[in-house]
Amino acid sequence: MIRINKPGAPKILRKRGAAETVNHCADFDASKHQYEGGTKTFDFNSGIYGAKSVKNALIKAQHKKCCFCESKVTHVAYGDVEHFRPKGGFRQLPDDELGRPGYYWLAYDWENLYFSCQLCNQRHKKNLFPLSNPTRRARSHHEDLSREQPEFIDPGKVDPGQFISFRKEYPYAIDNNTFGKTTISELGLDRKDLEEKRRDHLELLKAVDALAALDRPESDEARQLLQRHLSDKAEYSAMARAEFPNIGVET
Repeated sequence: MIRINKPGAPKILRKRGAAETVNHCADFDASKHQYEGGTKTFDFNSGIYGAKSVKNALIKAQHKKCCFCESKVTHVAYGDVEHFRPKGGFRQLPDDELGRPGYYWLAYDWENLYFSCQLCNQRHKKNLFPLSNPTRRARSHHEDLSREQPEFIDPGKVDPGQFISFRKEYPYAIDNNTFGKTTISELGLDRKDLEEKRRDHLELLKAVDALAALDRPESDEARQLLQRHLSDKAEYSAMARAEFPNIGVET
């Protein structure tokens, strides 16, 4: 994972998304007499949060990479617009029953949206959203999100490199911190197929590094190529930066 810097929110979120959010909040308030905690389900409009303008803006900001595993996605799959805080319902632990309502008021919130590969989103994260203290979970738009302490690293809010690093192709939590451990294990960042892909990538980079160290005409080109593979645009750049810490990074 690397830090993700987004541009301003697309117009469809600022206009139609904002209007839908008002409607969801009104539905919640109107149903308090029916359900403890308000409306449990909502009809979300995927044509807004999943609009082409939204998805394309995320893809561009993330350099066509999954926000979690850093795999390039668009040449082999469509990818998902992922809600960091799940909109429809949540689980503290993978085997928990689905808690409702979810973070309905963030369904069209630009800060809550990322581009993700299907494996990270659909097989691993799904509705999982663990908090360090579950009693502080915001259960409606009336409650304060700042009281929460998510155990998943939010790449739009913090630098994941403060919490996760790599030993070769293997991710680990720096100083065994909870946020790194939970993010790695529950999002499948240590899944075998992904580690194999990173291993193959790293072997190529090591070959390029060896060529760059030689006094040969092509060595300058090799050094430039290696530097590009440490940039934000490159696949698995967090791993590459950990392996080659003395090479400057182009963002």
